[in-house]
Amino acid sequence: MAFFNPEGSLIIRCGKLPHWRQREAIYFVTFHLADSLPQTRLEWLRREKELWLRLNPEPHSDSQQQEYDERFTQTVDHWLDAGYGQCILARPNSKTIMESSLQYFDGVRYELGEFVVMPNHVHAIVAPIGDHQLSRILHTWKSFSAHQFNRILNLSGRIWHRESFDHIIRSAEHLAKFEAYIRSNPKPKK
Repeated sequence: MAFFNPEGSLIIRCGKLPHWRQREAIYFVTFHLADSLPQTRLEWLRREKELWLRLNPEPHSDSQQQEYDERFTQTVDHWLDAGYGQCILARPNSKTIMESSLQYFDGVRYELGEFVVMPNHVHAIVAPIGDHQLSRILHTWKSFSAHQFNRILNLSGRIWHRESFDHIIRSAEHLAKFEAYIRSNPKPKK
């Protein structure tokens, strides 16, 4: 496991979010249920982000990056924490399935750090081992858990939002910040 290496080889893949990949990196990831964010709010946020990016071309200064994080990343975090959607992860059996999914290949395909299963989303720190890829690890977590949720809850259709948020951890201090964030997440409402 290693922190971001600015001199190392880097692959950047783009979806709606950029996804940086670096061998042996540690990542902070967030993925959420398909119904956890209201589409009208997401559309408004997308328009706001497009405007902000036009007015703030890259490269971004530290203050611009902080503003972006506050305006967009933290907004989505607040919406997730508000508990929109069915919040199936708040159900004890669903939470157990999700936790088991996260831990299943720990030490084999990845090293799993701090994680929390919230009512409609998951935060985790993960470091792929060897040739295992973060995108494949996320796919496995989501695919296995979705099949289980559909089976035990008698659901059908999409469970998870297609894209996940991931961030390469830069340093020990950065790691401590994400660990503290995960530990400080609000407890699910009963």
